Amino acid sequence: MINLAGKDIEHTLGKFLITAIGVGMLLGIVMIMVGVYRGMIVDAKVLINDIDADLWIVQQDTLGPFAEASRIHEDLRDTIRSQDGISAAEAMTFQAIQLFNAQNQAVRVNLVGYDPFGQINPINLKRMVDGRDLKKSHYEIVVSQSTGFVLGDRIKIGRDIYKVVGVTKGTVSSGGDPLVYVSLKDAQKIQFLYSNARIRNDRARGMNVSGDSHLVNTIVARVVPGRDINEIAENIARWKHKSVYTNPQEVKILTENMIKRASKQIGMFTVILVIVSTVIIALIIYTMTLEKIKEISIMKLIGIPNWTIVKMIIQETVVLGILAFVSGNLFAHMIYGKFPKRVVLLTEDALALFAIIMIASILASFFGVHKVIKADPTQAIGG
Repeated sequence: MINLAGKDIEHTLGKFLITAIGVGMLLGIVMIMVGVYRGMIVDAKVLINDIDADLWIVQQDTLGPFAEASRIHEDLRDTIRSQDGISAAEAMTFQAIQLFNAQNQAVRVNLVGYDPFGQINPINLKRMVDGRDLKKSHYEIVVSQSTGFVLGDRIKIGRDIYKVVGVTKGTVSSGGDPLVYVSLKDAQKIQFLYSNARIRNDRARGMNVSGDSHLVNTIVARVVPGRDINEIAENIARWKHKSVYTNPQEVKILTENMIKRASKQIGMFTVILVIVSTVIIALIIYTMTLEKIKEISIMKLIGIPNWTIVKMIIQETVVLGILAFVSGNLFAHMIYGKFPKRVVLLTEDALALFAIIMIASILASFFGVHKVIKADPTQAIGG
């Protein structure tokens, strides 16, 4: 039996393929947007996973250190270390700064301060692609590969020059900015560094310009294996008057509280693009049906049943949807690496989009089907 849909597609192959590619580019953008959201989830967990702490101790009644400002005294670290059930504890700082490369171009980074001789190292050595981690208390820096700096570069931060001793790959903050690492003492100095003009002005006002450079954003701790993490967290929160979050709670703060609004925005754009794609498919099928309405009338006149003609329209629409999905998938995989933020394309997301497009294509075919059913066979005579 002759496949009417195949013959019709062959007759208008050029228009059919161009339409499929055009719709496919829209679907490719849908995949990219979903991938951006997936990438945000991955980025949010990079630093948390690398630190691998059981507890995050921050300023009382805050969601710090990433979602909200948090400042606590550094010596709390020693108190936490002495707590029953704690195997390791370290103080850390996190701050957004701008570095300038050799071309004097600004590079926004998130600076992590930690004790190079401490018990918890936030640098995952598996991510190290060149050099080493910090071995000195001052003037060494480990940078992310995406900053553009290389081993041996010297970077001016404040009044000091830092030597790049290590380069990591894939290290980013929850906001997608590359991470750089310095010693805790250097990070505190950078955080509380005032300009000469500010110092002179404060002195003229009789103010203390030394500041308190022994503050940190969080104390991270690991619990002795087998001990109840939640119980230890409750004890620290009750007796030390601090907010304490377990690792899953900290991940939840990042992935739900901080990314929630972005996910809603991405979701809205995704829905809009799918609707637009469906409308375009419907218009194309409707237009193609109008172009061959006389041929359809002839088929009805010679006794070809409506269902055979309707099946042709549905098959054409489904084929258009499949080709659009394939071209969109190819388009997404061609360009996703060009985006400045991480884009994660998952097979399950692609399969979900394929199912949606198939349903949307069948719904879109109803416009052409309606025209077929209403077609008058007498139009084939003398039309």
